[in-house]
Amino acid sequence: MKLWSLQGNSQKLDGGAMFGNAPKAMWAQWIAPDEQNRIPLACRCLLATDLDNKNVLFETGIGAFFEPKLRERYGVVEDRHVLLDSLREVGLSHEDIDVVVLSHLHFDHAGGLLAEWKKGEALRLLFPNATYLVSTTHWLRAKDPHPRDRASFIPGLPELLEQSGRLELVDGEHSHALDSSVRFHFSQGHTPGLMLSEIVGSHHRNGIVYCADLIPGRAWVHLPVTMGYDRAAEWLIDEKREFLDDKIERDVMLFFTHDHEIAAAKPARDERGRYGVRDERRELRGLTL
Repeated sequence: MKLWSLQGNSQKLDGGAMFGNAPKAMWAQWIAPDEQNRIPLACRCLLATDLDNKNVLFETGIGAFFEPKLRERYGVVEDRHVLLDSLREVGLSHEDIDVVVLSHLHFDHAGGLLAEWKKGEALRLLFPNATYLVSTTHWLRAKDPHPRDRASFIPGLPELLEQSGRLELVDGEHSHALDSSVRFHFSQGHTPGLMLSEIVGSHHRNGIVYCADLIPGRAWVHLPVTMGYDRAAEWLIDEKREFLDDKIERDVMLFFTHDHEIAAAKPARDERGRYGVRDERRELRGLTL
């Protein structure tokens, strides 16, 4: 089994929204904003090849499904489907993916499921041979969004997933499609039923976990830092502490979706109890656990 970090379409979003109640004087030192107060964000995906004889893709990024007006509004940089290019670079196409694991269905994580926007054409799913995994709790949210995050969902996507006949809803630590090779953790602070996927290492140590929007990048490893998009900041901080303590204890690597520079790192805690990272990796190119 080998691991690859794959770039999807990148974004520029308001730094204040991404850093919640952290003051600009602080977060601007971590990620420099542009003249519109926006910061660069990756929409990075994790590919595991030959994971129990399957090609498994964790997340699909934002993709290129937005019409031009909305692409500009949401700061999507490229107009082509970058993830498809990234798959080609490792010798695969979207048709070669056996399982797509989705932490949640907000558009910056699930938009890459869809083909590029073309005027007059309806939304169309990619990955025709893949089983799509979503948590049951989050699926219910996506089917009936709350006004707080309704705009983060893609109208019509749940129906397309259902119609595919290849949707698996996940309730516990493991799924039918991936059995015990991937262990799922769940979080409620960002959105109900956020599903965090851990590729399990030997003796449940030394694996790698896709942090999704619980910890979007290195800056958010620091416990007090949350996003304005989170539904319950205090709840998320408590979840993040428990999550990081577990990963430090078991030496599990963190994989970041939105960090614009670093794909993965090991979590650490200093003598003051402050959380940070070590062993940063800009990309994964055929990493074996």
